[in-house]
Formats: sequence, C-alpha cells, structure tokens
Amino acid sequence: MPTPGSSPAATAAAHRHRRSRRRHPQGPPPRQPWCCSFALDPLSAVHRSPAGTTTAAPPPPHPHHRRRSKHAATTAPPLSRRMRSPGRVSPVDDATAYGGAAASASACSSARLSSVSECPPPPPPPPPRPRPPPPAVEALRIRLVSKGVILEVAEVERVRRECRVVGRILGGGGGEVAVEGKVEVEAIREAVEMMLEDADEAAAMRRLSRAGVARAIAVLEVSFSLMFERGVTNCLKYLEAVPWSEPEEERIKSLLSQYPCNKTVSQDLLARLQPQEPSSSAELVVELMDSITKGTNNNARKDLRTLVDGILSRTSIYIKSDKELDMMNIYSICHTCLNCLVELFGEASDLGPSGQTTISVGKGPHERICKQVENLTWLLQILIDRQMGEEFVDLWASQNTLSTMHERFSPMVRYELSRISATIFIAMGSGKLHCTSTSRLGIFEAWFRPLLVDFGWLRRCPKGLNMATLEDGIGQALLTLTLKHQQVLFMEWFETFSGQGRECPNLMRAFQVWWRRSFVRSLGSSS
Repeated sequence: MPTPGSSPAATAAAHRHRRSRRRHPQGPPPRQPWCCSFALDPLSAVHRSPAGTTTAAPPPPHPHHRRRSKHAATTAPPLSRRMRSPGRVSPVDDATAYGGAAASASACSSARLSSVSECPPPPPPPPPRPRPPPPAVEALRIRLVSKGVILEVAEVERVRRECRVVGRILGGGGGEVAVEGKVEVEAIREAVEMMLEDADEAAAMRRLSRAGVARAIAVLEVSFSLMFERGVTNCLKYLEAVPWSEPEEERIKSLLSQYPCNKTVSQDLLARLQPQEPSSSAELVVELMDSITKGTNNNARKDLRTLVDGILSRTSIYIKSDKELDMMNIYSICHTCLNCLVELFGEASDLGPSGQTTISVGKGPHERICKQVENLTWLLQILIDRQMGEEFVDLWASQNTLSTMHERFSPMVRYELSRISATIFIAMGSGKLHCTSTSRLGIFEAWFRPLLVDFGWLRRCPKGLNMATLEDGIGQALLTLTLKHQQVLFMEWFETFSGQGRECPNLMRAFQVWWRRSFVRSLGSSS
C-alpha cells in the first residue's frame, strides 16, 4: 500500500518490477498470502524491518507507466481489493501498497526458516527388541485321503497311548497319519474325542446313542483301522444292545469278517448274527406249517400263510434250494388234514337222520370242514410250486370214502371238496404236475363227476379260483388221457352240460380237439 511519503518515482519502479515479474516467469514465484490462523501475519509489527535496514533500489520505471503512477499515488485501492480470502487470491493493482508487505514477508520467512533450522528433530525411537520364538508344539495330523481333510490334534501323547497305529508310525514325536477308504469326517472326530476322554463306558454309550447306529458303525470302522481297542469295545457293546436294519447288519458282518477282534467282547454281537448251534431250516418250515394248520383264528392263519409263502417263494432271499423243504414231513401234515376231514364228514353223516338223502351240517362243523380244505389247498399249492405234488394226486384219488359221501351232503358243504380237485386239474392242465397215465385216469374217475355237479357253487363262491383258467385246465388235462377214456368223459360232460348249462364247465374247445383227433385227423388217416 503506498504511503503518504512515497515518491512517484518509487511507485513507477514498483509497477515496472511487477510487470517484469509477469513477463519473466523464470524468477521465483510470488509468495502466496497467509491464510492460516495459526501463522504470523507478515505485516505485523514483529516482522517489520527495522528503521536502519537498507533495501535495494528498485529498477527504473517504465515510461509507459509514468502517467498512471500519479493517479495511483493519489488514490488508495478499495477495501474489497485489499481483503484476502482463504480460497483465492484477489488481484492487486497497486504494487506500492504491498511493496512493504513483500519485504516484511520475506523477512518473516527467513526468520521462520532460521527458527526451524535452529531446532533439531527429535531422535528416532529405538527399534523393538525381537520376541523370542514360541516353543515348538508337537501336533498329530490325521489326513483323510478320500475327503482331502486334515484333522489336527494337539494332545499327541494321549492319542499315542490309546491308538497303537499312531504310536507305531509316529514314534516319539508328532506327524501325519493317512486314513484310506471312504471314512466320514465326523466318525474320525468321534473316535479322536473318545481317545481324549477318560475311560468312562457310560459316557461313551451316551455319545454313541446320540450319534445313532449308522455313525456308531462308522466309528467302529475307524477304531478298527486305527487299532483303537477301547473304541472297538464301546462300539460293539452299543451295537449289541440296539436294533439294526438289514443294510446296517451287512456292514457289521463285513467289518467283523474283515478285522479281527476279541471273541470275549464280540461274542454277544456274534450271537445275534449267527446261531451258536445251527438248526435245520427244513424242520422249522415244517413246524411253521403244522402250527398254521392247527390254528383257530382265521385272519391270523391267513396272514401267516402269506408270510410262509413269501419265505418259500422261488425269488425269496430266505431260501436257497429245494433241500430246505422236507417233502415227507409236509405229506405227513397232509395226511393229518385228510384224516381230520374224513372224520368231520363221518361225524356229520352219523348225526344226520336215517334215510335223509341230503345231509346238512351246522355252522361249527362247516367251519371246521372249510378250515381243513383251506389247509390242504395251501399245502398242495406249496408242493406244486416246489414240483413235489405228484404224490398228492395219488393221495387225493385214493379218497374213496370222501368221494362216496360227496353225493350225500348238501352242495354248500360238498363243493369244498371240489375246490381241492379244481386245484389239481388246473396244475395238470398247465403242465405243473407230471403224473403217470394211471394217476391221471384215477383222479378223473374219482372226482370228475363231483366237479361237474359243484361247478355252479364254485362259480358263485370262487374264493380265489379263476373260473376261465379252471375250464381250460380241465379240458387240457382231459386231453392227456387216451382217446378211449376221453370219449367216455366227454360224453358224460356233454349230457351234464346239456342239462345244467352254465352251471357246468364249458369244455367245447377241448371237445372239438378230441373230435378232430378221433375222427378227422386220426394217426392212420391221410391228410
């Protein structure tokens, strides 16, 4: 800012100095105004130059600025142009107003630089002392090869005492043990936690009970592979006391056959897997059959027959060969049922009044007769399925007493006997029974006429019989006889069918075959 005592020559020199600085930027840049509240004002009294300080003479003024210097010397700049803001620098037109300020600022900066240079920086802190390395801790790493998982155990010594494999492989220090096969991670964890626990059998049983049977079998496999005897013992005791499913049973059998174990520990479990004194399955089957035939509850007998049929089925996993069935014992049961049936018909015949042509029985005797017929039909079907029913054909054909009493009883009772005959004819017509010609002729002579009479009742109360299959079976079985015997039996059927119609089996197709073989295409005739 120009002062009242400044001359025009000094003002012009300041203008020339400012313009020369603008034209020649190679000089030092102008000092920015102070805007920090913590800094000292360069124009303050502290940084003013002393009275005796000499300054360098300004350069001669430029002739172009001589006319403006007078006006600049007389007129002071407005207040708005003398204010400074923190974010920008206001243009300054009057160099004389700030000439002294520039000098004071340079003096201030030099004073501050000298003060900074006089204060040395503080010494750097000493470097921290290096910490001693932690002591090495032995660790056991169990690597599951199939899972790609590594389990780390810190208490190596305790695991080494419990697990003989770890003690044998690692010796006195830590290391890694690889476990092959499809092993569950949780099974390894359970086995290791069991190693780290105290030898408390009750706690181990609770742990395995929470895990379940499948997990206990997996822990047993891990204990076998790591030779962890206490784990093997705990798992065997737990598995012996709980039920298994069939897949779990197969896994237990596989483990016990693959790994050796103490017989004292596993004897209770082995007793559930294999009998100590094996008995014959054939004898047990006969006992089951005999128990069913002697049962009194009809619904229970029906369910048990289904159960035994499933066991004796060809596709069943419970039976391996025909040797599982004792044919003689089964026929012994058949004889018992036949004798009981003859006794029931004999008792009913004796109780009937003399001279009565048709004998009726009460509900009790009728139910007992039906029960014995069901037993015989069921046993016959088992024999047919096992290809052992040929002897039953001879046995049934020789029942002269029953065939004689058949016509004396009411159709509601006697048709039960024809049910057994129908089963035999179906098996013979389908080729499941390979009887001799004598046996085939004997069964037709004894039971063909009773079957023709009772066919209507069988149609009304089939009880599982397929009537179309029965008609076809009778016709095919009849065609296995000689043509002479076929003619006799077909003529008998023809007379019955003409009188009863649909109450008699329809054997027209078999009759046509017999007629063609006998009269159209006989063996000696030409085609």
